[in-house]
Amino acid sequence: MYRYDEFDHQLVAERVEQFRGQVERRISGELSEDAFKPLRLMNGVYLQLHAYMLRVAIPYGTLSSRQLRKLAHIARVYDRGYGHFTTRQNIQYNWPALARIPDLLAELAEVEMHAIQTSGNCIRNVTADQYAGAIADEIEDPRIISEIIRQWSTFHPEFSYLPRKFKIAVTGHAHDRAAIKLHDIGIVIVRNDAGEVGYEVHVGGGQGRTPFIAKKLAEFVPKDKLLAYLEAVMRVYNMLGRRDNSYKARIKILVHETGEEEMRRLVEAEFAQIDASKMLEVPQGEIDRIASYFQPPALETLPARSAAFDARKGEDASFAQWCRTNVVAHKESGYAIVNISLKPIGGVPGDATDVQMEEIAELAEAYSFDEVRVTHEQNLVLPHIRLDDLKAVYDRLVMHNLATPNLGLISDTIACPGLDYCNLANARSIPLAQEISNRFADLDRQYDIGELKIKISGCINACGHHHVGHIGILGVDKKGTEFYQISLGGSADEHASLGDITGRAFTEDTIVDAIETLVETYVGLRHADERFIETYRRVGLTPFKERLYAE
Repeated sequence: MYRYDEFDHQLVAERVEQFRGQVERRISGELSEDAFKPLRLMNGVYLQLHAYMLRVAIPYGTLSSRQLRKLAHIARVYDRGYGHFTTRQNIQYNWPALARIPDLLAELAEVEMHAIQTSGNCIRNVTADQYAGAIADEIEDPRIISEIIRQWSTFHPEFSYLPRKFKIAVTGHAHDRAAIKLHDIGIVIVRNDAGEVGYEVHVGGGQGRTPFIAKKLAEFVPKDKLLAYLEAVMRVYNMLGRRDNSYKARIKILVHETGEEEMRRLVEAEFAQIDASKMLEVPQGEIDRIASYFQPPALETLPARSAAFDARKGEDASFAQWCRTNVVAHKESGYAIVNISLKPIGGVPGDATDVQMEEIAELAEAYSFDEVRVTHEQNLVLPHIRLDDLKAVYDRLVMHNLATPNLGLISDTIACPGLDYCNLANARSIPLAQEISNRFADLDRQYDIGELKIKISGCINACGHHHVGHIGILGVDKKGTEFYQISLGGSADEHASLGDITGRAFTEDTIVDAIETLVETYVGLRHADERFIETYRRVGLTPFKERLYAE
């Protein structure tokens, strides 16, 4: 896990004190809200529907126990006893008082955390595969290059005022858990025919008002040239990106309007100039220093099977269910990856209380080499758990309502804060997610349905990733009334696709019944062991639409 050096400490401390002065000037009236807005956004502070909201960066989704305890402390002391984990692998606090935010940021700095560049028209928090360093068949831990990108992009003088916000994701595995094709830049660590490790670079993905799947601009960028290539992409975007229309300012629009081939040509021409200067070659010593912070923990040599683990599954059916859905094979024998669902039946997706965060921190310290991961699907991960310890971990999770065995199932819904918090939203997302969760609460039914990813956004900005849900739900406003539009067939993995809109929207009174109809239609159409997305891709929209709108 990366640790701050003296430059990081100085940078964050200076930013906290700078923002303290800006807050004091805002509270005194010296700064208007309009003048304060760009200053607060650079420090992760939004003005939402009812109060200010603070978004804290969790680079590539990795936390130590000490950091998670601090996040719990922040929730208890500065907020209302909980935090909300987001699809950017960050955490948001919905109720901090503006006057206290500088003190909050100073406390975060004590554990090497901050809120810099979690908002505004800059390069946002870099995200990565939540199983990094723990999953088998990974070419390389993506957090190493993610940290290098973080250091390159933080306060980069050319990229602090981009045409629009900019997001980067990295994966080192063939199975994409980081949704790289839905990012402004998505990076896949690959190996070429000569066995060399490098990077496949996708550019121009994104959701929102006009969704696009990213285009593959580079098949293979050598390891020592990635920053130069990224800088080339950013320079082309900074020069040509729209600044006169915020709806057309994202790089996805530039790639679409310029064309894939011409965009590739522009980037490669810029890249050639930057590469010739050698200005962005990271010294090997610095790469080695950063890589050393991500060395695998000192795992024991254990047998692949655990008799005690197998016996406990046989004795406890609930534990066996949880293992079936929430436990993933580790790359080392005798260990497992544990997914902690933040989607209890009827709960708020992504929310965790201060007490729950403290319990997870204790579990990480006791059983997972002091490491926790945040997923872009709003759950948490303990990446290195011995098979022999799984039952003990499960029992403690049960005590804190953290052992819902629903990972990847219909109740494991992604949802944005929606109209309960966000002043951009048109409709509520949280109550709908809760209603769907309650409707499909029966675990046996969830297991029968199988993998089905529902994603809900309260407005066209798509913070709930509805475009890439197997079933996507978008809240829309019609003359002051909340309606919900359904799309089908979206996916955020290596076979990324955008959902197809089914037709007219549904009222809040009929939307859950509509989801029920879709599920029943799928169950009636599927082949043996066929997932929802596979059935949809085989039969298409028509049979679902016919059932959905049958009179």
